[in-house]
Amino acid sequence: MSGLHVVIGLGVSGLSCVRYLRQQNVLVMVMDTRQQPPHLAALKHAFPEVDYIVGRLDAASLQKATTIIVSPGVSLAEPLINEQVKQGKRVIGDIELFAQYADKPVIAITGTNAKSTVTTLVGEMMKAGGFTPGVGGNLGVPALDLLTTPEKAEVFVLELSSFQLETTDSLRPAVATILNISPDHMDRYSDYAAYQAAKHRIYHHAKTAVCNRDDDLTECKTVERKFYFTLALPKKNEFGLIEKNKTSYLAFENQLLMPVDDLPVQGKHYQANALASLAIGYSFGLSFESMLSVLREFKGLPHRCQFVREAKGVKWVNDSKGTNVGATVAAINGLGASIKGKLILLAGGVGKSADFAPLAPVIDKYVRHLILFGEAKNDIAAAMTNNANLSLVDSLEEAIALAAKMAKTHDCVLLSPACASFDMFKNYEHRGQVFMELVNQYLAQDVAMSR
Repeated sequence: MSGLHVVIGLGVSGLSCVRYLRQQNVLVMVMDTRQQPPHLAALKHAFPEVDYIVGRLDAASLQKATTIIVSPGVSLAEPLINEQVKQGKRVIGDIELFAQYADKPVIAITGTNAKSTVTTLVGEMMKAGGFTPGVGGNLGVPALDLLTTPEKAEVFVLELSSFQLETTDSLRPAVATILNISPDHMDRYSDYAAYQAAKHRIYHHAKTAVCNRDDDLTECKTVERKFYFTLALPKKNEFGLIEKNKTSYLAFENQLLMPVDDLPVQGKHYQANALASLAIGYSFGLSFESMLSVLREFKGLPHRCQFVREAKGVKWVNDSKGTNVGATVAAINGLGASIKGKLILLAGGVGKSADFAPLAPVIDKYVRHLILFGEAKNDIAAAMTNNANLSLVDSLEEAIALAAKMAKTHDCVLLSPACASFDMFKNYEHRGQVFMELVNQYLAQDVAMSR
């Protein structure tokens, strides 16, 4: 790696690129269009020798670079970057850099929804199967940091976003999967087809593909060795559900594996996650015994259909990670079918140019009352078919208070925003944490007042 490498974007992945390149004694420069990038102080402290420019991109420096490394949040359509692409300049991302130096098998996981849960599950399954996994990418530890950890990974399990896949060409996954595809990031892509094409880059050079039989958009036509998962009856090389003696089982082909009631997390959406993880692990060579032991113990990720508490017969669930319409549809379907009552849905935030119409049918089916807040609340309301059962509020705190009044015994109050969080919160984790704190405060006050 010779010449000047310019890293654009000083977030988590950008800083990891600087760290890795400096370990290789590569000349690095950093740019960020923000005046105060989140990791500027860390850069100054750890790498005082690295030049940086903030508040803008510098055309002259980009022209001098031999390689430009863009962070996932930076679009290749940015004019100064696009100009370098047209000139034939090497413009890559952190995953492409990782792929060039990773010397162990890679499990590559993408999808509009559920990729964090499945990545975590597969990582735990690898541990149970006797491997030392490096788990990260778009989730947790940046991929490049996994190359330099003291405990050397025997297999890498990576969650990959469409943004990361845009700049990746050399990745050769042992197993690659697209869990599902539904519209997201339409403020970034020219159309839905462009978003789908970015996701499908994960299958390039893959040895094995795992596809979702229930979602035709995940089908891989370029890889010969394929396995599938489905919520229907499984066929050859498929993981699915089998009903026997009034009990539903996770199954492979005609082999019963475990009752779905043994999963600590309930709902069809989670059953799909479990089946996808089994398909990935099986295709890599893991035993059913080791994988099923993980499924029996794993209680889900924070902010992903996370149970908060129950009071007066009403459950409160935090799905702040539901940052797009597809995620919220999955949460409504998964929880709505598993409770005796109805859902009180709290939604809203930054809409990302999304089409909210797909929410209407599942809301009509499972939701008693829809409470909307944030920047996109009027856009969501306009897409609904039954405006009599929705309310607009100005804050999450107000939404919680109204939900408590609307909910009946056996209902579930679900925060699943179908939107990004940046209008009111730092990120989806912050939004979820605030929701849980407010719920606990409100219900504690309610209990105190009723005494």
